[in-house]
Amino acid sequence: QVQLVESGGGLVQAGGSLRLSCAASGRTFKSSTMGWFRQAPGKEREFVATINWNGGTTYYADSVKGRFTISRDNAKNTVYLQMNSLRPEDTAVYYCAADSSPYGSIAIIRADYDYWGQGTQVTVSS
Repeated sequence: QVQLVESGGGLVQAGGSLRLSCAASGRTFKSSTMGWFRQAPGKEREFVATINWNGGTTYYADSVKGRFTISRDNAKNTVYLQMNSLRPEDTAVYYCAADSSPYGSIAIIRADYDYWGQGTQVTVSS
């Protein structure tokens, strides 16, 4: 069983930056593909970014490419999402997710992930 806890959300003006963190329990984190998703009110939860087990491969949604950076520190059991040049349309609850297959590929489908955090709110004002 993997526990994920997101932090770092908050209120920021358009053009500003935030860094989200996701702290994971257990050593299985070190072999897990990780992802970030977000969900705005009335919208489906959508893919944001993913990173493979050692950080060698990343992939981003077109809407955030060039602005967001996903990274991980396996020694700290933590994955990050650096968000720059934030826009009002980035406003959403952001969720951290982990798969259960060791040393797997990056994943962009919700069903590929087995564990989810509680979410952290990001609000971008104009």
